[in-house]
This record gives sequence, structure tokens and C-alpha cells, in this order.
Amino acid sequence: MQTSHKPRSSGADLHRLYHQSGQIEPFRLTGPHFQILNNNSYPDTLTSRRQETSVVSGQSFNLDQIFTLESSSPPIAIYNSPLPSVSSASRSPISPQNSSQSCVSNLHNSSPENTYGSPFSNGVEQALRSMEIELLGPGSDIEDGSITSSFESVNKYHKMLQMGISNWDVKQILIACAQAMDANEDTEALMEALQTKVSVTGDPIQRLGAYMLEGLKARKLSSGSVIYKKLKCYEPTPKDLMSYMSILYQICPYYKFAYTSANVVIKEAFQNENHVHVIDFLIAQGSQWTQLIEDLARRPGGPPSLRVTGVDDGDSSYARAGGLELVGKKLTEAARKHGVRFEFHAAAISGSEVDWGNLTVHPGEAIAVNFPYMLHHMPDESVSTVNHRDRLIRLVKDLSPKVVTLLEQESNTNTSSFPKRFEEALDYYTAMFESIDAKLPKSIELPRNDRLRISAEENCVARDMVNIVACEDTDRVERHEPLDKWRFRLRAAGFVASPVSHSVVEAVQLMLSEYSEGYWLGERDGAVVLGWKNRPMVTCSAWRC
Repeated sequence: MQTSHKPRSSGADLHRLYHQSGQIEPFRLTGPHFQILNNNSYPDTLTSRRQETSVVSGQSFNLDQIFTLESSSPPIAIYNSPLPSVSSASRSPISPQNSSQSCVSNLHNSSPENTYGSPFSNGVEQALRSMEIELLGPGSDIEDGSITSSFESVNKYHKMLQMGISNWDVKQILIACAQAMDANEDTEALMEALQTKVSVTGDPIQRLGAYMLEGLKARKLSSGSVIYKKLKCYEPTPKDLMSYMSILYQICPYYKFAYTSANVVIKEAFQNENHVHVIDFLIAQGSQWTQLIEDLARRPGGPPSLRVTGVDDGDSSYARAGGLELVGKKLTEAARKHGVRFEFHAAAISGSEVDWGNLTVHPGEAIAVNFPYMLHHMPDESVSTVNHRDRLIRLVKDLSPKVVTLLEQESNTNTSSFPKRFEEALDYYTAMFESIDAKLPKSIELPRNDRLRISAEENCVARDMVNIVACEDTDRVERHEPLDKWRFRLRAAGFVASPVSHSVVEAVQLMLSEYSEGYWLGERDGAVVLGWKNRPMVTCSAWRC
């Protein structure tokens, strides 16, 4: 959908940032096996029935509490960490990249004192008013600023209903509202009750609720799509956008996890190669590869020659305030500094449009392909008969790469029905917002009412949530899939899973040492999983031909 030229601003955009300063069905543990791994040893598998209680590191837990995903899964091994305790507050009856089409309000025009309620409300009402003027024509009552019955005070019935709703918590109201909307029932009282309970400076569920509420409002009005296109969004300057992404990159380790793990996998795959080629399907600022250049320069016997192909689209150009030539200059300078023979190839094209001719593969070079939080934006068979998601995977298979790294959110918002998708998104982003509030590295101090922090959450997270909730068909670009479904797609294309080494685990553990103990690192079928408390959040898997 081409409804906006604004930059995508979330998980994938944080990949675009990567140290720019210069410097699911989710799976539930339904099987009987669970492994706890230490750094240097792999003890016998701890076997237990789901309803039995096991004790690890002095903590009791019920295996049914560890994950809330519905599909049956193989064991997950947790590295160097006691199993997280699961509080009732973190459990939910339901289960993070980017959308240039998603819309957020101009929080910068709002009063810091007026932080309760939803930040998008004015935009929604203005867009609705614009639509009604178009339908009714100039001179209608709506033109003088009055609001139609959709926004008039509720009647006595609604007020009586609201008295009961006021005792519900935010999650209960959100779920009830989504279910009522799916059943074409009235949601006005529910939305008004929510409006009094959410705040962009509140606790995690209050902040999440503010953005989910706006997704529901946008969906309610013309099923989301029409109003979604008409919403007038605040468009940050490239400098501001980079600042917001930098903040989220610092306070969320999910993105650092992805880049750290992928770099180690690719470096190991190139260990004995003399001519290597990295194809990055979301090159962003390219800073991920400055670290690889440094690592290759230290290789015993001297570095190989390195080629990097950067696939990119116009959204990233906006965030960089320039084209891919900026990335090429930066990487060329880094390679010159470290004595690495280097060549950069720019492929300024959307992933859905990439073909063999865009990738300039040379005979005799070892290829590594990097998919960082981008494949879930490719429309699949549920959206288009072209199925760009599987087409791109098969195209990469034809390149015969040495290794493919896949980084994705561990969530299922692709083909589920709306109520199930809503609950999955609610559960996933609840965990994400909780983790943002956890202990941060010592160098970072960002209270909830910090304007830059609010802008970072608004521009880099809320866009995704609104797109997931408000839109359908080709308008919905946030279509996450869990590891099991990615595994099926890659195997169907002829790939074989390549278990990650312990070096990857060690590198990620070092990175996580600055963050809250609520994060845990695990392994599942050779993939590395980063989780927060009771659920997996992101995965890194490696694949070979």
C-alpha cells in the first residue's frame, strides 16, 4: 500500500539505525521437555509433565506458565539464567518493525500536563470530519466544527453500562472492545471507559492501551483503511527520527541481540573464505558491517576481500537524509582504515521488487544473506497470489549462500482472525512495554514522562500496533510469524537449519549483562531465542543450502 511517504519507524528502522551515532502463534511449552543450560555444560534434559512443578535454581515454576503460545514446540534451553518468575500481572488471557503507512499523532503539539487519554484522538476526529464533509458537501453542520453522533455524549444506557466497565482493568476492556467490534456490536462505552484509563506517560499497560485504543478507533471508522489513509500524521525530521530510533535502540536489547548474533554467525561462516559477499536486505545505516570489517581485519592470515550489497527502499533514505551512497562511503572508509579490500553495491529497491539482477553475485565468492526484521513485511499467499515472502526466500536459495541469517519477532499477527490477532499483539507489546520500563544500562536515564522517550515509543512502536489493529488485506504490512512457520517456509525452499554456535550465545550474553535480569536467552532447535519473563520475543536462526 502506498498511502504515505513517511519513513517506517520501528523494529526494521532500528536496524536501519544500528549504532548510527557513529559510533505466533507464539510457541507454548506444550511438550514435556525443558532444558536448563550452563555456559560450558549441557546437563541431562529436565523432563516434567506440564502440570507438574519443577525447581530450578531454587525457584518453583509450572511449565505451563513459561510460554503462552498455542502451538506445540520442541524444548527451549535457557542459558545462564534461572527461569523467570511469572507474576499474575504479567500473565494475560492472550498472547515488535515498521510501517510507513501507520500513523501517529503529533504528541509534540500536546500539553505535557494533558497526557491521559489517547494521543491520536484529535487526528481521528479531524479525519472523520474531513470524510463527512466530503460525503455531505460544504455548508453541512460538520463543517463548523460540530461532531456527529459518533462523538456525542453517550446516552443513559451507555452511562449505566460504563459504571460496570469502570471496574475492569485496561486489558479486559481492550479485549472486550476488540471482540465487540468483531461482532459488529456497539463499542462506544468501552472506548470512553478506556479513554479514562490510558496515558502515554503511565505504566506499561496504560501506555500500550493508549496506542491500541487508537488502532481500534481507526478500525471502527471504515474498517480502518479509509480513516487510516486520511489521518494527518506528525512527520519527524530525519534528525528527530534518528534520535527517537537511537533511544529505543538503547533501551531495548531486542535489536542489539539481532545484530550481535547475526554478525557472529556470518563471521564464522566466512572463516576460511578469501572472497566474501554480504547481501543485507535492510542495509539501513550499514553500521552493522563496520563491526564485521573490524573482525575480518583481525583474522589470522589476513582478511578476505569483502563485498556488501545493500537492499534498501525510500523509507530508509528518508531516515538517513540521503541515499545508499552515504552507506557506501562510510563502509568504504571503514574498510580502508582496517586494510580490508572492499566493494559496495547499492540496490535501492523494495524487497518485494528484488530480483536476481539486483544482487550482482560474482562467481567464486562465499555469500551470506541477512534478513533483519524484514521478511514479515513481504506479502504472502494470504495477501497476494505472487507471494513475495516465499518468492524472495526461493530467490535467495538460488544464490547458494554459505549462510542465511533470519531475525524476526516471535509473534503471530499474519493470518489469524482479528480477535486472536488483537490478543496476540496485546500480549506481545505488553511484554515489550514492560521490558522498556525495566532496569536500563547505567548511562541511560529516561523517565516515563520524558518527551523524547514518548516520541520514541510513538514513532518506533505505536505505528506497528496501529497497523496490526486497524488494517486488513494489502493495507496491513505488519504480518509477523513465529519461528515454526519460518522454519516451514525455509525448509520448503530447500534450506537446512544450521545450529548457532556457543560463540553466538556468549556474545549475546555479554550484551545482555547491562540490562534487566528479566531478559533470558535460550535455544530452540538450533536457533537463539531472547525472551522477557514469561514469553519469547525475538529469534535468530541460521540456514544453509
